[in-house]
Amino acid sequence: MASPPHASEDEIQSEIALLESRLNEAKARLSALSSSSTPSIPFRPQLSASSSTHFLFLLSDSALPIGSFAFSSGLESFAAHNRRASSFGTFLPLSLSSFASTTLPFVLAAHRDPASLAALDDELDAAVICTVGRRASVAQGRALLSIWERSFKTTLPPGSEDDALILKDFSTLLRRESNNAGGEAPLVSAHLGPLFGAICAIVGLTLRQTAYVFMLSHVKALISAAVRANMFGPYQAQKLLASENVQTMINAMVEREWHTPVEEAGQSVPIVDLWVGRHELLYSRIFNS
Repeated sequence: MASPPHASEDEIQSEIALLESRLNEAKARLSALSSSSTPSIPFRPQLSASSSTHFLFLLSDSALPIGSFAFSSGLESFAAHNRRASSFGTFLPLSLSSFASTTLPFVLAAHRDPASLAALDDELDAAVICTVGRRASVAQGRALLSIWERSFKTTLPPGSEDDALILKDFSTLLRRESNNAGGEAPLVSAHLGPLFGAICAIVGLTLRQTAYVFMLSHVKALISAAVRANMFGPYQAQKLLASENVQTMINAMVEREWHTPVEEAGQSVPIVDLWVGRHELLYSRIFNS
């Protein structure tokens, strides 16, 4: 409906109001028609680009049930063998260096190529000298694999289903080896390092995030062990964990091992293996061997 050439302002305003009223009525009819003809679709949340951040928090959480806090990584043995000068400040950089040189290259390699998980696990198993350390690594690795199967794999980021088959095949191979009573050396053992790297790659963590979280988790476990061993209290523990010194040490270890091939991974602090290995010989202890 067009306005007359010489319509007044009031007439034009009335025409606008009428047109807006008709437009609102048309929208209402269209909305009612759409809701009656289109079946309701249940809301299914999709993992967004921030899902990798979510998994970063999960994998760095102290409550992640892989059993790392049941082990002291040689700290209890170190304190028992150095009663006159047992200092956590002395032990921490030695343990961090040892952990980085022996394990971090396998974490990085598994993240870069998750398909090589089984081969990397086998290489790490052959490279571990300390039997007690091997037991701890395998126990935590199998716990992490169980967390993946029972919790993480049902909420995979879109497009990572093919990568998840790597872990499925690895788990199948591990069960087959566990049922093997032939006494032959197992093809896979499920060490923590390679599994951690592969899982981080699949859930979308960057290589740098993976390396840092892996090393930070080791520091958390050591500090927790020190608190339970009554070396210092929880407030001092948080102060140490948040310190620039810890951040600097972690970054230095990551940089040192960033380009280290797994063939060159090895113990940089041999005495750490002695402390870890002698832990089960202590007369009394509060941590697992």
